[in-house]
Amino acid sequence: MLVYWSWRSLNISMEYPSLDTAKAGAIRFNTDSSQLEIYDGNQWTGILSTSPELQTGGTRGIFAGGYTQGGGNQDEIEFINVSTTGNAQDFGNLTVSRRQQGQSGADRTRSVFMGGRASPANKDTIDFITIASTGNATDFGNLTGGGGSNGATASNSTRALSHSGQRGSTGTTKLNIIDYIIIQSTGDAVDFGDATVARVTQTGGLNSPTRGVFAGGYSPTELNTIDYVTFSTLGNAADFGDLNLTIRRPGGGSNAIRGIIAGGNQYDGSNINGVNNIDFITLATLGDAKDFGDLTSSDNTDTAAMACSPTRAAIFHSDTSTPNVTNIIDYVQIMTTGNAIDFGDMNTNTIWGRGGSSNGHGGL
Repeated sequence: MLVYWSWRSLNISMEYPSLDTAKAGAIRFNTDSSQLEIYDGNQWTGILSTSPELQTGGTRGIFAGGYTQGGGNQDEIEFINVSTTGNAQDFGNLTVSRRQQGQSGADRTRSVFMGGRASPANKDTIDFITIASTGNATDFGNLTGGGGSNGATASNSTRALSHSGQRGSTGTTKLNIIDYIIIQSTGDAVDFGDATVARVTQTGGLNSPTRGVFAGGYSPTELNTIDYVTFSTLGNAADFGDLNLTIRRPGGGSNAIRGIIAGGNQYDGSNINGVNNIDFITLATLGDAKDFGDLTSSDNTDTAAMACSPTRAAIFHSDTSTPNVTNIIDYVQIMTTGNAIDFGDMNTNTIWGRGGSSNGHGGL
């Protein structure tokens, strides 16, 4: 007996991949971010119905957490308008006091604070705030591994990644874990892949819409390593190039084209020495960093944090020792080169180890 059949008769619905690559101007709906995206000929980018200018009168920079000698870990959140100059203003408080070096990220509406250090414990806490408002942070979820400190964060309009650092509730072991969250959701982080080297990193905010980049660190000596990952995939980091210096605790920030790495310190075996160097990289390429200029101070640069607009990087930096802790904020124009200029001051001059983010950085 002959049996005749067809796909239609079996009533099977199948999804086939596109036979052609997308053309510039094509539109799709991203189910992860619940956002329309347009293909610009090279990558998919979000179609926005709003902007930092409409939400906050310009790109809003957020600086959170830190440590005060004699006063312990802090929960302060402060904000600036990156497009102007002037002193920071009070925003609210984190859910848990902790040092936030390199561990803040954001999309257009939310800033997230991933883990942190509250000696002697590492924190697995993830908080979030709504950038356009002011007020206290809200619990988001937790990092993997029971705690994470002294790592780095990169973010785009969908995901925030926590890169490397010390893991476990009280651990000092440096691991190569990379976690990620969907910024517009809540819940615990999920494994993304591994860093090229297990290390303390502490640079935050080196992002294009497609790439997250992580620079410097130590394990156990200072490194000049630069890693990168592709946000939309899962997998291990790959080598990008090298910094001009081996360095730990630098600050990082970017627009969609250029990444800025500034400040940090080097340990000579007996003293921690701040470095005022500013490097830059081109995010869409691979290669070594180039010299950009210098911060306004060479003495107070041990820990740095950045908040960026499409044109400007605002850089908070401070020494970690009590006599030299400062409230300095510098800025540079990202697409130029040259030395930093004074921006204004933080509310207090006794806190170091903040994390920085904004709603106008290069990942958006």
